[in-house]
Parts: sequence; structure tokens; C-alpha cells
Amino acid sequence: MQNIQMVDLVSQYKKIKNEIDKEIFSVIESAKFIKGPAVTEFQDNLAAYLNAKHVIACGNGTDALQIALMALDLKLGDEVITADFTFIATVEVIALLGLKPILVDVDPDTFTLDIKALEKAITPKTKAIIPVHLFGQAADMDKIQQIAKKHNLYVIEDTAQALGADYLFEDKRQKLGTIGDIGCTSFFPSKNLGTFGDGGALFTNNDELAEKIRSITNHGMKVRYYHDYIGVNSRLDSLHAAILKVKLRYLDIYNKARQKAAEYYDNAFKKCEKLAIPKRNNKSTHIFHQYTLKLKNADRAALIEYLKSKNIPAMIYYPVPLHKQKAYRMYDFNNREFPVTNSLSGEVFSLPMHTELTKEQQDYIIEHVLKFLS
Repeated sequence: MQNIQMVDLVSQYKKIKNEIDKEIFSVIESAKFIKGPAVTEFQDNLAAYLNAKHVIACGNGTDALQIALMALDLKLGDEVITADFTFIATVEVIALLGLKPILVDVDPDTFTLDIKALEKAITPKTKAIIPVHLFGQAADMDKIQQIAKKHNLYVIEDTAQALGADYLFEDKRQKLGTIGDIGCTSFFPSKNLGTFGDGGALFTNNDELAEKIRSITNHGMKVRYYHDYIGVNSRLDSLHAAILKVKLRYLDIYNKARQKAAEYYDNAFKKCEKLAIPKRNNKSTHIFHQYTLKLKNADRAALIEYLKSKNIPAMIYYPVPLHKQKAYRMYDFNNREFPVTNSLSGEVFSLPMHTELTKEQQDYIIEHVLKFLS
């Protein structure tokens, strides 16, 4: 049996090696490394896939979130609401821009924004909401959009872990990242659509926002050497665009492979009283960027150490809630407002999940998880 990885990028690459290599060498031979035709083509292809009017590529997913906030003309001290249970980048960019992060608790089943907590957190200073589509499925965008409309708030979707997932409205399906004012994603190598380094993108159907975002990503320029906005230097290199252009063709296949692997795990673990398998939001497809279980009445650290001894990787996403992070103590968050996040941080663990998982590997993982918990 091949060694088990949390994400097996080598095996994935080998299957499409000829296509990837051809695109890479095409860029090298053209020497159009920055803003080359590969970037334009990838942006156009992704826009068509998402059915989005505009896709603007940038340097990474964190930049995408920061640029989105910069495009909204928010003022120092304006409040931006997001989930407490997520990766640090979502709150990091709020603080970096001198805005005030307002963290709210999450739903215990889907791990996404708790709607009641969201409504309670809104004040006259609130200007935007950043729902995080965590681990591969959607936050409750129906209700979030209703709340945003009621209070005249912007919505920036953090789609870094859910690119390709659909939101299921009553009368239509819509790709995550295209529902709010701006969607953001990351092309970090381990993402469902990942390159061989850093990369990111923003999506919008708003022409005015798209024009401003394009300018901000390029030093605030619309015309060369004429700077209309304070901007940043955040571009997707042509080599990464060439890689992503190939992998985008396979994104739906990759996501289906993850769903199949998740279903196999589900069937094996659903009768184990010490495990809670991932619940599905009936308003969203789930594309399983992570396969995350909740552990009950068992020693998580001992389980992970045991799996490690059997050459099975496992990770904790996320062991420390954002409201407890040292860097954010200045905001004086009230620990009692986050009972679900506090609980999840002590319970969750993630098993290997990627497009190349074999039945043999999953059987081995399942055997040892259940053996430890028996």
C-alpha cells in the first residue's frame, strides 16, 4: 500500500503530468510570466465555470480577502462580522485594515455562522459580513443575504475551502462565491483547486467593484503610472495560471472523488458512538475540503498519536478559537459567547481527504480509528 498522505498532490500530478508540463513549458517559452495570456484565459474559464461576470486573480487567498475589504471603502473602526471557528486569515485582514473584527459563534452541525448570533452582533457600525464556507459546504446564504439586505451590509464570501460547491436555492443552483457582493478563494496547493504555490482570486457580478478590484491588485492603477487608489501588488503568476487552467477541467471530478471518499468514511463510522460524522447542510452540496469528525468521550491527543504510530496522518482544524488567539486579545472577546466553538476546538479532528485516496488506504485508516475507539 502506498504511504497515506493528508493530501496526495504527487499522485494527482502524475495523472495529468503531460497536460501540466505542456502548459508550463508554453509559458516558459513565451516568457510572459506576469499578466500573460494564461492568466486571462484562466480567469475567463473560471468565470464561465462559476457563471460569474468577473474573476480577478491575485497572489493568494488572504490577499483576496484584504482586497475585497479595500474595495468597499470602509472606514477605520467599521465593524466586520465573521465566524470564530475558521482559519486566521479571515479575521487577520480585518484587523490589518484597521477595521474591527466581530466574531460570532457557529452552528454545531455545519460549523458555519450561527444566524441568531450573527443577528445579535449587528450594530450601527457594522458594514460587512464574511461568511466562511468551512470544510467544503455553505453557510446559510439565504438568511445571511436577507440579514445583509435588511441592514444594508456587504457580504464577502470566504470560499477558500468550498470552490465548486453549489448552493441550492428553491428555484436554482448557484456556485458558492457568486452569491454575495464579492467571493474570495485560495489556490493553495492543498485546496480542491490548487496550484503549485500560492494563488487566489476574487469573483463579483458588480462591474464597478470589479474595476476597482482590478486596479487595487495592480498598485491602484487603471492606466499605467496613474494611481487612482491605494493598492497592493498581488498578481497570479502565469505559471500558476497555466497549472490551474488544466486542473480546473478536473475540478468536478476531483470534488466527486472527495464526496465518494467521504461517503465511504461515513458508512464505516456512523455506528460508532464515540464519533459524529460530518453533517450535510441541505442547502448546499459538500465537497469535503476536509473530512472532519467530532470525537466524544475519548482522548483525541492519544488517538492522533496512535494513528501517527500507524503512519496515518490526522489534523486538528482548529485547536484554538480565534477569540482566544494571543494576537487578538486587544478586542476583549467574551469567551462565554462562543460555547460551540470552544466545544468544537476540543472535539474535532480530520482524516486524510483527497482525490487519490484508495479503498485500501481508507480501509486501513478506518480499521485503526475503530480499533482505538473500541
